[in-house]
Amino acid sequence: MATAVALITKPGRYMEIKETKPTFVVYVCGGSADVGELTDRAARQMNRAGIANMSCLAGIGARDGDMMFNAEYATRVLLMDGCPKACSRRTFENAGLHRFVHFDMSAVGLHKGKSPVTEENIRRVVSKATAMLTSAASQAGNT
Repeated sequence: MATAVALITKPGRYMEIKETKPTFVVYVCGGSADVGELTDRAARQMNRAGIANMSCLAGIGARDGDMMFNAEYATRVLLMDGCPKACSRRTFENAGLHRFVHFDMSAVGLHKGKSPVTEENIRRVVSKATAMLTSAASQAGNT
């Protein structure tokens, strides 16, 4: 389902966009709490399953040109935060990127310091995140 959206060369050189399929990209704030680990493990599972490409949130914060380009041209971007500080959302907004879907773990009843990292909790996050990506893609197709 998720494939590379662009082939990028050095900044200032020719950039070619080859969009062959919808590209979903997921960024997480891994934080240091249990919910941060849940977001990270869920995103890695989604990446392995081909649901979404996991990318580097720090690259957005550093304003890395290639990473900014890929975030801007992805079909859908999902940001996952474990706690209400919403670091991934704020990182994107501060970088001038505003086209994304935001997922706060509290939406599935997972709260900082109270959410053990179990296979069941990871499945809950993957399920909700996948639904959010596909719902956002469906809504975009109707507008």
